[in-house]
Amino acid sequence: MLRRHFLGKSAQASVGLGLLGLTACKNDSKKTPEETDGNANNQAQGEEELFQWSLAQWSINRMIREEGLDPYSFAEKAAGWGFTGLEYVSGLYYPELEKSNFSTEAMEAFVSRSLEESKKYGLQNLLIMIDGQGDLAANSEEERNSAVENHYKWVDAAAALGCHSIRVNLNGVQEEATWKEASIAGLKALCSYAAPKNINVLVENHGGLSSKASLLAEVMKEVAMDNCGTLPDFGNFCVRRRDGDYYESPCVEEYDIYQGIDELMPYAKAVSAKSYDFDEEGKETKIDFYRVMDIVKSAGYKGFVGVEYEGNRLSEEDGIIATKKLLISAAKNLKA
Repeated sequence: MLRRHFLGKSAQASVGLGLLGLTACKNDSKKTPEETDGNANNQAQGEEELFQWSLAQWSINRMIREEGLDPYSFAEKAAGWGFTGLEYVSGLYYPELEKSNFSTEAMEAFVSRSLEESKKYGLQNLLIMIDGQGDLAANSEEERNSAVENHYKWVDAAAALGCHSIRVNLNGVQEEATWKEASIAGLKALCSYAAPKNINVLVENHGGLSSKASLLAEVMKEVAMDNCGTLPDFGNFCVRRRDGDYYESPCVEEYDIYQGIDELMPYAKAVSAKSYDFDEEGKETKIDFYRVMDIVKSAGYKGFVGVEYEGNRLSEEDGIIATKKLLISAAKNLKA
C-alpha cells in the first residue's frame, strides 16, 4: 500500500501554525556532507564525500501500522541502521493528530517529541512527506486554496523541526494543460507562505501526471521560485493505470525511469531511492541503482539520498539494509 492510497481519506484540517519557541534552519541539498550537520560518525567509510544516507519513514510503515511500533521510535530505528538523516511521513501520525483536528497543541507536541528523539540519537531532520491534506493541483480554485492552507501547519512543523523541506503531491486531473496551470498556481501559493520560513516545497513524481517528468519539469520552470523543487523517486513513474486510479490497477503507461530522473534532477533538493526487491547479487530487480546514481551524481547533487523500501518479500528491516548496502556499493562504484 502506497502513501497516497493509505491517506486518501485522512482528515484535511486547515489550521496554520506558529509553533512557539522553535526556530527553523534551512539545509542546502547541494552542499557537501562536510558543510552540513550530518553526523558523519555513522557513515560507512569511503562514501562521505559523495552522499549521506537518510531513511524515509514509510520504509517502516508496516511496523507502525500493523505491528504497533511507536512512530516516535523512528529516530532510534534509523540510528540503529546507521542513517544520519530523517524523512518523516505525516500520515503515520494522523491517528494521534486527528483526535484534536490537528490542533496547535497537538502539532507542537508532535514537533517537540520528534525533535527530542532526533537530538537524542544525533540525527538530522530533513523533510516531512505530506499526504492526505487536499489537492494542490485541483482545478477548483476554492479546493486548491483550501489544500494550500491545509499545508501551512506542516510548513510550520518542518521549520520548527529544523527540516529544509516538505514533500507534497500534485494530483489534479489527467488533462495536461489544466493540470499544469493548477499545479503552478498551487505551488506558487504554498511556496510564498513557506519562503519566509526557509522551507522548500518539493514535488515527488507520485503517480498521474506528476510522474510525467518532462511535464513536471515544465511546472518547475514556470513556478521559478528558489524554494520550489523536486524530490525524484526512483520507482514512481506510472503515469496512467487501467482503472484511472493512482496505485491499485495495473500500469498501462509508464514513463522511462532513467529519462525521468535525468529530467527531474536539475530541480532536486532531495532524492528518494525507492526499492522493491533484490536478486541474489543484491541488485534491485526493477531499477538499475548504478545507472540512476550516476545520473544523480552527474547532476551535481551531493545531499542526502533517502532509502524508501516498499517491497513485500523481505522484512522492512532486511529491505532497508539491502537498499542501503546497494546505495553504498553504487556510490563506491562512482568513485572507482
